[in-house]
Amino acid sequence: MHPKVLLDACAELVRLTLTFEHPADAVVSRFFRDNRGLGPRERATLAETVYTVLRKKLLFDHMAPSGSGPKERRLAILGFYGPRDFLKGALTDQEKNWLDQCDAVTVDDLMERHRHNVPEWLVKPLKDQLGDGFWPLVGSLAQSAPLDLRVNALKDKRADVQKELAKAGIKALPTPYSPWGLRIDDKPALTKLDAFTRGAIEVQDEGSQLLALLLDAKRGEMVVDFCAGAGGKTLAVGATMRNTGRLYAFDVSGHRLDALKPRLARSGLSNVHPAAIAHERDDRVKRLAGKIDRVLVDAPCSGLGTLRRNPDLKWRQSPKAVEELTAKQTSILASAARLLKPGGRLVYATCSILPEENEAIAEAFSAAHPDFELLDAGELLAQLKVEGAQGLCSGGASGSGYLRLWPHVHQTDGFFAAVWTRKR
Repeated sequence: MHPKVLLDACAELVRLTLTFEHPADAVVSRFFRDNRGLGPRERATLAETVYTVLRKKLLFDHMAPSGSGPKERRLAILGFYGPRDFLKGALTDQEKNWLDQCDAVTVDDLMERHRHNVPEWLVKPLKDQLGDGFWPLVGSLAQSAPLDLRVNALKDKRADVQKELAKAGIKALPTPYSPWGLRIDDKPALTKLDAFTRGAIEVQDEGSQLLALLLDAKRGEMVVDFCAGAGGKTLAVGATMRNTGRLYAFDVSGHRLDALKPRLARSGLSNVHPAAIAHERDDRVKRLAGKIDRVLVDAPCSGLGTLRRNPDLKWRQSPKAVEELTAKQTSILASAARLLKPGGRLVYATCSILPEENEAIAEAFSAAHPDFELLDAGELLAQLKVEGAQGLCSGGASGSGYLRLWPHVHQTDGFFAAVWTRKR
């Protein structure tokens, strides 16, 4: 494709994405569907250009006014994913001079906000939690995430799948913490592989795999995945149950549960029962009160732990949206807790890095529910033979550990989990 045509397409996709009316991944997918003539290389350039613009938006917004032409074109030039020589084939002399001046700017010349590219409302809570770790975190968020796979323990062994992928020319390394995980640095076409079509692998971040591990569901138990979504954790939990017992996959979105169905068919699991519910107090939920062995609440959250994959979230979320989410999280957790029988296990989890969605929710729940005892997530993972388990946790109330994963420390998405057992 000619550089000018590709740059024009990048500018148009940047324009569509920056309306923030829809998630960036949905906008990119729609654009590719509407432009089916694009090859793999053009698609990669388009997607990575948009994601670079989203990651460095404050810096590029600062540099763009000194350029010429439509703003989305200037942003696409600054974020262009590809060789500079190729890009310059699409530029006027004026644009080339401007780009050279932008490229000559060093990090030391920039204001702090143009170095971290994080909205101001997020800076303080992150600095308060991390101190000197703030800059390593924002550095990691400026990178794209690797691709993590979960090997379906019901069907295959991790080492066997690793060898199978190697034969297909895909280098995959075992994840350091999850016993089911493999990590790939590039983005191969997995859906064409036999390992994918027969259900031996699913795409799932290692942190997400650890949440399923923490639930530690056993054979023959009654288990609920309370906010199942597209079912990544549901499938992992079903495999730990060795396809026995009953695993209910609840969600308020039937559309999201529909996305679980093809994954469920590939997985070979027959113990999963998807069910759309109207809200957390639905009659389906009430009927199971006091009957369930384990409940996973992967709560609706800001998603700010996934900024390596979804950099648009930092511009689409707001303090008000987070406040609304925390009310929902509190209500969902309280409703889900009613399902448990005495001795049952409750796991509350988010893919957020904000304390108000994490520790604050867990501590409020503990205070309001004296019949639930907070467990140490690090100790639970150590019992499951997870190497370095204590390094995955931070201190909670009474010294108990919450699972707390960070992209710059653990190379996973940002995750939080608290675990309780019902005493009576």
